[in-house]
Amino acid sequence: MSKPVHDFTAKVPEWSPYVTPVEFASATPAQLSAMKVTPSNKGVSAYVLTLAHDPESLEVRSPLFNLIMYGKDGLSPAERELGAIAASVVNRCIYCTAVHASRFLAHTKRTELIETVFADELQARLPPRDQAVFDFAARLSTTPIAATVADAGVLKEAGLSELEQLDLILSAAIFGWANRLMHTLGEPLAAEG
Repeated sequence: MSKPVHDFTAKVPEWSPYVTPVEFASATPAQLSAMKVTPSNKGVSAYVLTLAHDPESLEVRSPLFNLIMYGKDGLSPAERELGAIAASVVNRCIYCTAVHASRFLAHTKRTELIETVFADELQARLPPRDQAVFDFAARLSTTPIAATVADAGVLKEAGLSELEQLDLILSAAIFGWANRLMHTLGEPLAAEG
């Protein structure tokens, strides 16, 4: 039997739901629509199958998530991932940290940055722009009201435009929600073997 994963890793663990996911073969038309199932897209994750119990919420969640994390303007994809990593470290969401660390690495190949974050967590010392992104997302994820105008000023000094700052806020915010949802619906498990 697989054991829960407790340490940060860039290797994405299996996510095991506490709630029985929707059975793909018996999903309702509303559930299939919310999961965006098409004849060529049937690789639906256990997480999405679990969220499909509430197709109305899932119908809204997925497009919002995709717009925030994969938008074409503003913050770079790697920096959106770094914001998600910071939020996930604060929230101790091992699964989300792994997913977004692996995506950050796919964009940048900067293993040293991820190793530093995993080793030092919120005390990680990163290059200036990365540090500004990481620290701001972590502050928002710890206590949103504690983020100040001065904190936003650090982002501006690091070269982030207002649109990039907004994208960072959205990335951190959606992971404040997503991490807590993942924690209550299941847990990451180490691969067997």
